[in-house]
Amino acid sequence: MTRESMVNRFRERILAAGAARTPLRLRGGGSKDWYGQTPQGEVLETSAYQGIVAYEPTELVVTARCGTPLLELERELALREQMLAFEPPHFGPGATVGGMVAAGLSGPRRQSAGAARDFVLGAVLMDGRGDLLRFGGQVMKNVAGYDVSRLLAGSLGMLGLVLEVSLKVLPRPTAETTLRLELEQEEALLRLNRWAGQPLPLSASAWHDGALTLRLSGARAAVAAAARHIGGEMLEPEAAALWWSDLREHRHAWFGDAETPLWRISLPSTTPARSLSAVDDGMQLIEWGGAQRWLRGAADPLALRALVARLGGHATLFRGGDKRQGVFQPLAPAVHAIHRNLKQHFDPAGVFNPGRMYRDL
Repeated sequence: MTRESMVNRFRERILAAGAARTPLRLRGGGSKDWYGQTPQGEVLETSAYQGIVAYEPTELVVTARCGTPLLELERELALREQMLAFEPPHFGPGATVGGMVAAGLSGPRRQSAGAARDFVLGAVLMDGRGDLLRFGGQVMKNVAGYDVSRLLAGSLGMLGLVLEVSLKVLPRPTAETTLRLELEQEEALLRLNRWAGQPLPLSASAWHDGALTLRLSGARAAVAAAARHIGGEMLEPEAAALWWSDLREHRHAWFGDAETPLWRISLPSTTPARSLSAVDDGMQLIEWGGAQRWLRGAADPLALRALVARLGGHATLFRGGDKRQGVFQPLAPAVHAIHRNLKQHFDPAGVFNPGRMYRDL
């Protein structure tokens, strides 16, 4: 089937759904169906619309269709010693580029490289009227300022069908070393914040159960010097690569089974170690230099979100648990109104993934 015929088929399905007021559930590989509110509506499969449209290694830009397997894209980049620097988690072999953008999730390297939305240069979107809309561009200088293409990252498909996306890529570091230090949580956070103000090539960090694991990435001389400065036990390269992969994909034993409630807490990195003690029984894993804190267990959603809000952050019920009180932190009224207006503008019939992010949008 040609590109034009597939795009026309998507348009016909969207227009029919709008006319009938029948919700559509956009689905690529289904690897993140569990994320967000429970999906609703008839499935609109996008996995067949795949392929790398353009790749310019010298320009550090790649453009791919929504159904392109994420594994395929990463393999292509690896052939040129390049990567998606935000290390998007797959959460399953069927992960697609469209799902990656819709979920907007970032992995361990987010701490140093930036979030998924920071690497979205442009996108082609089919809205609820069946129109093709182009945002951003395919070179970095075209995306100064705020753009709708970045707004699509993390929107969970509620604004429309992302047909294509252009992404900034980065070279792989020439050297990487992983260190492990035995530290309690308070000391680990103090050191992480101190190191953040120093010219150290820290690309990832994770603390749990009395151990701080650090990844250094960059030039060989810089990595070697930083390793000597920090100290600790050095992991073998193969073991280190597996450890960070397991952390990114939540295969690490700490995350437990898929039914255990898992909270993702976003906080200022300087938030004191015991700030969550009122709602935490000690089951924490901390990433991103202290800015992302995972909490495992059946915490009271209202109490947890109230506490986190006072600390200047927000809490997401990432996996498992009771979703009836909402998965994401409630928006401030003004921000909620903006989200509602955007939804109405791009999807006036309300057919795309209704309620996937917020139940009343």
